[in-house]
Amino acid sequence: MSCGLTASTLRDMTHIPPPAVELRILDAELYQLDARRTQLLHRRAWLLTVLQPGPPAPVMPPPPALPRPETTAPGVQNVLLMLGGILLTLAAIAFTLVSWGSMGITGRALVLAAVTLATLGAPVALLRRGLRSTAESLAGLGLALTVLDAYALHEVAFPAADGVTFAAAAATVLTALWTAYGLGLPALPGGKTPSPTLLLPLPAALAIAQLPMLLWAIASGGGPHTITAALLLTAVLDMVLALRVSPKAVRLVATVGAFTMGAWGVLAAGQLSLDATGPGAAARAAALFALAAAGAFGATWLASDVRLRTGTAAGGLFVVVAVGGMLRATLPADWTVPGYLACGIALLALVRGRLPEPVRHGLGWASAAVQASAVLWALPVTTVTLFGPVAWLTHVWSGTPADARDAVTTEAFWPAHMATTSLVLAAVAAVLISTLRTTEWRPRALTAALTLTWATALTIPTALQLPYSIGLLIQGLTIIALLALTHRTATLLALATSLSLTAVSLATEPATLAVLASLTAVFALATWRGRLAPASAAASLAYATALACAAGAALDWQPEHIALLVLAVPVAAALLAARISDPSTTLAVEITGTVAAVTAISLSALELPMFALVLALCGVIATGTALRPDRRAVGYLAAALFVLAMWVRLSVWNVGSPEAYTLPVTVPALLVGALRRRRDPNVSSWTAYGPGLAATLVPSLLMAWSDAHWTRPLLLGTAALAVTLLGARHRLKAPLALGGGTLVLDALHELAPYLAQVVGALPRWAPPALAGLLLLALGATYEQRIRDARRVREVLGRMN
Repeated sequence: MSCGLTASTLRDMTHIPPPAVELRILDAELYQLDARRTQLLHRRAWLLTVLQPGPPAPVMPPPPALPRPETTAPGVQNVLLMLGGILLTLAAIAFTLVSWGSMGITGRALVLAAVTLATLGAPVALLRRGLRSTAESLAGLGLALTVLDAYALHEVAFPAADGVTFAAAAATVLTALWTAYGLGLPALPGGKTPSPTLLLPLPAALAIAQLPMLLWAIASGGGPHTITAALLLTAVLDMVLALRVSPKAVRLVATVGAFTMGAWGVLAAGQLSLDATGPGAAARAAALFALAAAGAFGATWLASDVRLRTGTAAGGLFVVVAVGGMLRATLPADWTVPGYLACGIALLALVRGRLPEPVRHGLGWASAAVQASAVLWALPVTTVTLFGPVAWLTHVWSGTPADARDAVTTEAFWPAHMATTSLVLAAVAAVLISTLRTTEWRPRALTAALTLTWATALTIPTALQLPYSIGLLIQGLTIIALLALTHRTATLLALATSLSLTAVSLATEPATLAVLASLTAVFALATWRGRLAPASAAASLAYATALACAAGAALDWQPEHIALLVLAVPVAAALLAARISDPSTTLAVEITGTVAAVTAISLSALELPMFALVLALCGVIATGTALRPDRRAVGYLAAALFVLAMWVRLSVWNVGSPEAYTLPVTVPALLVGALRRRRDPNVSSWTAYGPGLAATLVPSLLMAWSDAHWTRPLLLGTAALAVTLLGARHRLKAPLALGGGTLVLDALHELAPYLAQVVGALPRWAPPALAGLLLLALGATYEQRIRDARRVREVLGRMN
């Protein structure tokens, strides 16, 4: 030991860490050193046995393994402190509520003061010794005791006092005491480094500070406006603290309090504004929103850029609601939303000023939110106007509606106070066109403005309850204007409007015919407008089909006769498709013409003679289309239609022979197969001739086995023999296999003893026998030729 150190100096030195902790550390280190020494001794003994043979050295048992802790010391400390604080708090509550009455007034006061002061004073001493966690626990217990003290004081000293008033006073006093307590615990030295102030008292003081203004407003008998003002003032103060104080815990509590109390106050002010029945009540509600806006604008100057935009946007919305609420109290109910919208649009005047950019952005967001809300408000009317006429599909030509609104609300509900819907939509569209002029947002703004303008024109007749005919005229003019824009969105809107117009025109026969004819002509003219051609051409043909059906119904024609009128549309489509150079337009025209042809076929399906005629006419149209070089494949469809038409006609004539149905298929199929093999000799005979031969041979064979007469089996056998011979002559597998198989099965049928057929003077075995001899002769000849060819090849090989 140095001679300069005295006993008094050693006593005054501060141990870091404390002696007890340092002793535990030294014991652990010594234990580890002992364990390491034992391990090294074992290793040394083993090495000696390897180097010097002899009796093995005694092996010492391994040291016991050290137990591993399952948790950290700070974790155990915090759990113990928390449990201790909770138990003490519960004990204090039980003492206050249960055992309080057994003591006199003096004893109660002394116990209350002593316990509270001791608990609140203990953290000071603990902080000096560096026990901050214990100090935090006792500080929390002390704060809880002050609440219990306030309750006990009310029950004993002021039992007759008003509860709300006493609560307001208690909350005020507790806020002041907790704040002074938190600020009165400065950074105290604890060892070589200062120990920071406790974290709990100030956030707790701020949490209870949310109550005094609200409770004093209630206690003073203030009405809803006073209580709401107290909420908003509390939120404003919280916001200032959240932006100015430095401790994180205090900022967090202040932020939560600001948003909670502010949201509560704004909702209450909004309800008061909506419930206002006169200018005075509306002005008081507007003053509350002005207070909220002032707090939002004031807080923005203390914030960073992002929070500045958010606060400015909130303040702008509060101003809009305040002024709009005053307008609502003085204007009719239909003008409520336009009033709010006018205030929101007025904010844009500030956006164009010389305010800082974050402020201008925030006001722009507020204005955009107001306008979006107005558009959402108008959405139900637009939906009813667009989709409501669908109900006329079940009430076709039932009578003229009273007005345009009645025409769309046959089975739909019209919202109340929506007469200014069109004005709201038009105003938002105008704002979009005039404000968003940047290169990035300009196309989207124009698309949105176009959609809103379309919605405006669509809802004008229904919102204003214009006459039914005027409503039809406005929708028709809207379609023409949209098609004149040659814009993809405009085209889609025009198609949607045309469907709605068609549905609403079903109320009367003249309106239906006039609308369908007009739409057919309008979309036909729009076909020549570049990229609108595919959609316009398809729409024109579709409405022409509907016009044909409507005209036939107006003339009281039967559906099968209307089908002939509808066939004019696929004829026109086929003629137009041959003259259009644009592939997409050609495809759209052909698809629409095909749908019209299917419609005609469906209309005539119940009358078989007319059904056959319509099928044949569709086959003629398909044949004309197949004449084009790029549509040769349509020829197969034409053949199928002709065959179907023939089958239907044969059915009408009560023809039951299957050959009458199959031969019209077999002959064209064989001709097509022959042409295909001529162009491509590698095509298989099964592909070229198989389907055509099977179409006749298989049904005829099935009928022959159940036929009691001899004519069909004889003719079938002859045809099968001819097919077999042709297959052998041209070395084709399909005719050889199909013809030979049919011939054998037909022969078996003829030779069956129970189903023998009369074949004239010849015995029943004669035709099969003759056919067999012929086949044998041909087979022998074929074999002889093969053998001769093989010999020639061998001779040529020997010559080489």
